Amino acid sequence: MQPARLDLPVDPRATNKYSLLLLQEEFAWRPIEVIQATAPLRLTVPAHGLPGEWPIWCEQVDGFPDLNRDKNRERGRMAQVVDPDTVEFNDLNGLGRSAAGGVLVYRKPLDLTGCRVALQIRIAGQVLDFTTENGGAAIAGLGRVGVTLTAEQSAAIPLGRGDYDLIVTDSLGELRPVLFGDVFVGRVKCHG
Repeated sequence: MQPARLDLPVDPRATNKYSLLLLQEEFAWRPIEVIQATAPLRLTVPAHGLPGEWPIWCEQVDGFPDLNRDKNRERGRMAQVVDPDTVEFNDLNGLGRSAAGGVLVYRKPLDLTGCRVALQIRIAGQVLDFTTENGGAAIAGLGRVGVTLTAEQSAAIPLGRGDYDLIVTDSLGELRPVLFGDVFVGRVKCHG
């Protein structure tokens, strides 16, 4: 499995919380049974298997071109799970649409049962470890990891750019790098 790249901004004035989704390379394919004419848009996909809010792609949908995405060239659209057979897209309006067919596609979540997670930040000669052992990282469900940098930890990190890796260690002791990227410590712009 190739690690995915995701850059992390760190605001030195705040507690920084990251909710990270860890995806396998393998895709799951589920036929779309009904595209509901609702706002927000809802899809009926029996036994979709999504673990919660998750990035997905829709393919081969007739009558709703905005819904289709190419999984090889475009980012997945975040779907909210309504129930085991229904997903919702808050950013799409299905009113007045008569769409049909298609397939819901997603990368399966990484099973973290019995695993240890460690995020290591390297910046200005410092190495900071946030792990499941020291409370800096937590497994938050199937394919989900939460990482928290307290306000004190964030303020102690030197301003500038560094890098990080997120490594999962399974119950057999095998290391699997799953995420990496740049860390930028400085003022983070807010919406508004």
